[in-house]
Amino acid sequence: MSSSQKVVVVTGASQGIGAAVVQAFRKLDYRVVATSRTITPSDDPYILTVAGDIGDPETARRVIAEGVARFGRIDTLVNNAGIYIGKPFTENTADDYAAVMNVNMAGFFYITQLAIAEMEKHGSGHVVSVTASIGDVAISGIYSVLAAMTKGGLNSATKSLAIEYAKKGIRVNAVAPGVINTPMHAPEYHEMLGSFHPLGRIGEMSDMTDAILYLDSAQFVTGEILHIDGGQSAGR
Repeated sequence: MSSSQKVVVVTGASQGIGAAVVQAFRKLDYRVVATSRTITPSDDPYILTVAGDIGDPETARRVIAEGVARFGRIDTLVNNAGIYIGKPFTENTADDYAAVMNVNMAGFFYITQLAIAEMEKHGSGHVVSVTASIGDVAISGIYSVLAAMTKGGLNSATKSLAIEYAKKGIRVNAVAPGVINTPMHAPEYHEMLGSFHPLGRIGEMSDMTDAILYLDSAQFVTGEILHIDGGQSAGR
């Protein structure tokens, strides 16, 4: 298959923001490598699905290797996979900690290493990670230590990688959302959740996909943490 078309890898791609990102890139005629634990084969010949635990280095290896074998290259990586466990800090268990670190941190580390190694071969590429506004600004009553520790860490890693790889033609950015309208938030809670944002509503899936596509096309933008949070990170 021709390697002239751009290729994007999307993690956490089976539902919610990840599934929307897959479709947004397909509308731009990207070839897509989509991965999650529960993802199923696609009827679209330009969507390659790879099932597995993104925190497992073997899954990361398969995703990148199979993507290159099918489409010839990797141009963009969207690190979307992530989990949130909302408990008071002292009630978090060792299993909670391990689960969050596995997906949010190991899931970023292994596949980003391999994707950047492929991008280096072509002297260009883009990594964009979905972090969280709560990683920058704590909100009273929201239990966010594990999220802040991991997503805030990814924000810092984004800036470090952006500088490390700038001269190699590889850009690294992040989008930091507030609450987004995904299946994990029941409609009866939308008004309450919207109150956390100065704009008075929760974000829509299109707010996220528009931001990710913007960063992917913005050739003079790197090291940016773009907050998609209705003003939450600016203050309340």
